Amino acid sequence: MSFTLPPLPYAQDALAPYITANTLSFHYGKHHQAYVDNLNKLLGDSKLGNESLENVIKKSAKDPATMGVFNNAAQVWNHTFYWNSMKPGGGGAPKGEIAKRIDADFGGYDKFKEEFKQAGATQFGSGWAWLVLDGGKLKVTKTGNADLPLAHGQKALITMDVWEHAYYLDYQNRRPDYISTFLDKLVNWDFAEANL
Repeated sequence: MSFTLPPLPYAQDALAPYITANTLSFHYGKHHQAYVDNLNKLLGDSKLGNESLENVIKKSAKDPATMGVFNNAAQVWNHTFYWNSMKPGGGGAPKGEIAKRIDADFGGYDKFKEEFKQAGATQFGSGWAWLVLDGGKLKVTKTGNADLPLAHGQKALITMDVWEHAYYLDYQNRRPDYISTFLDKLVNWDFAEANL
């Protein structure tokens, strides 16, 4: 079995002007595709190649000999999750059960927003900011490089990519502006609610 690039859940220009088609063509079409291609090359005809992507991630996460497999598998998963964490016309405060849980676990949406922005802004170098379910409670966390909540027994609800290739063509070095835009204009709370 070989892995394929999952389709985007919207057209490449659907998130404009906040994330342009130019950024998506590079980020999705080049970066995400390269992770898929590299993963398939690394797996070759190994037994891991017959596993689900999640199982490949779990089985390769702790073994230094398979870190290349883990990094590429995790990046395939992370990027697919990231595309679904955004939607055209998204952003703003959530409604429904996710809103109730954010109020209960963070003390309100503004507190969550502050923590999420902080996680994204302080992730040194490349990485991700996450809203996760951990031990029955919502938490904000951040991971470096390809690392992800799945490798730590947490359930991801949404993620924001803070690798420079996610925002540099549109925001240059203004990561805080990209983070604010993600929360105010793009985040897909329906996806978070479904993951909850």
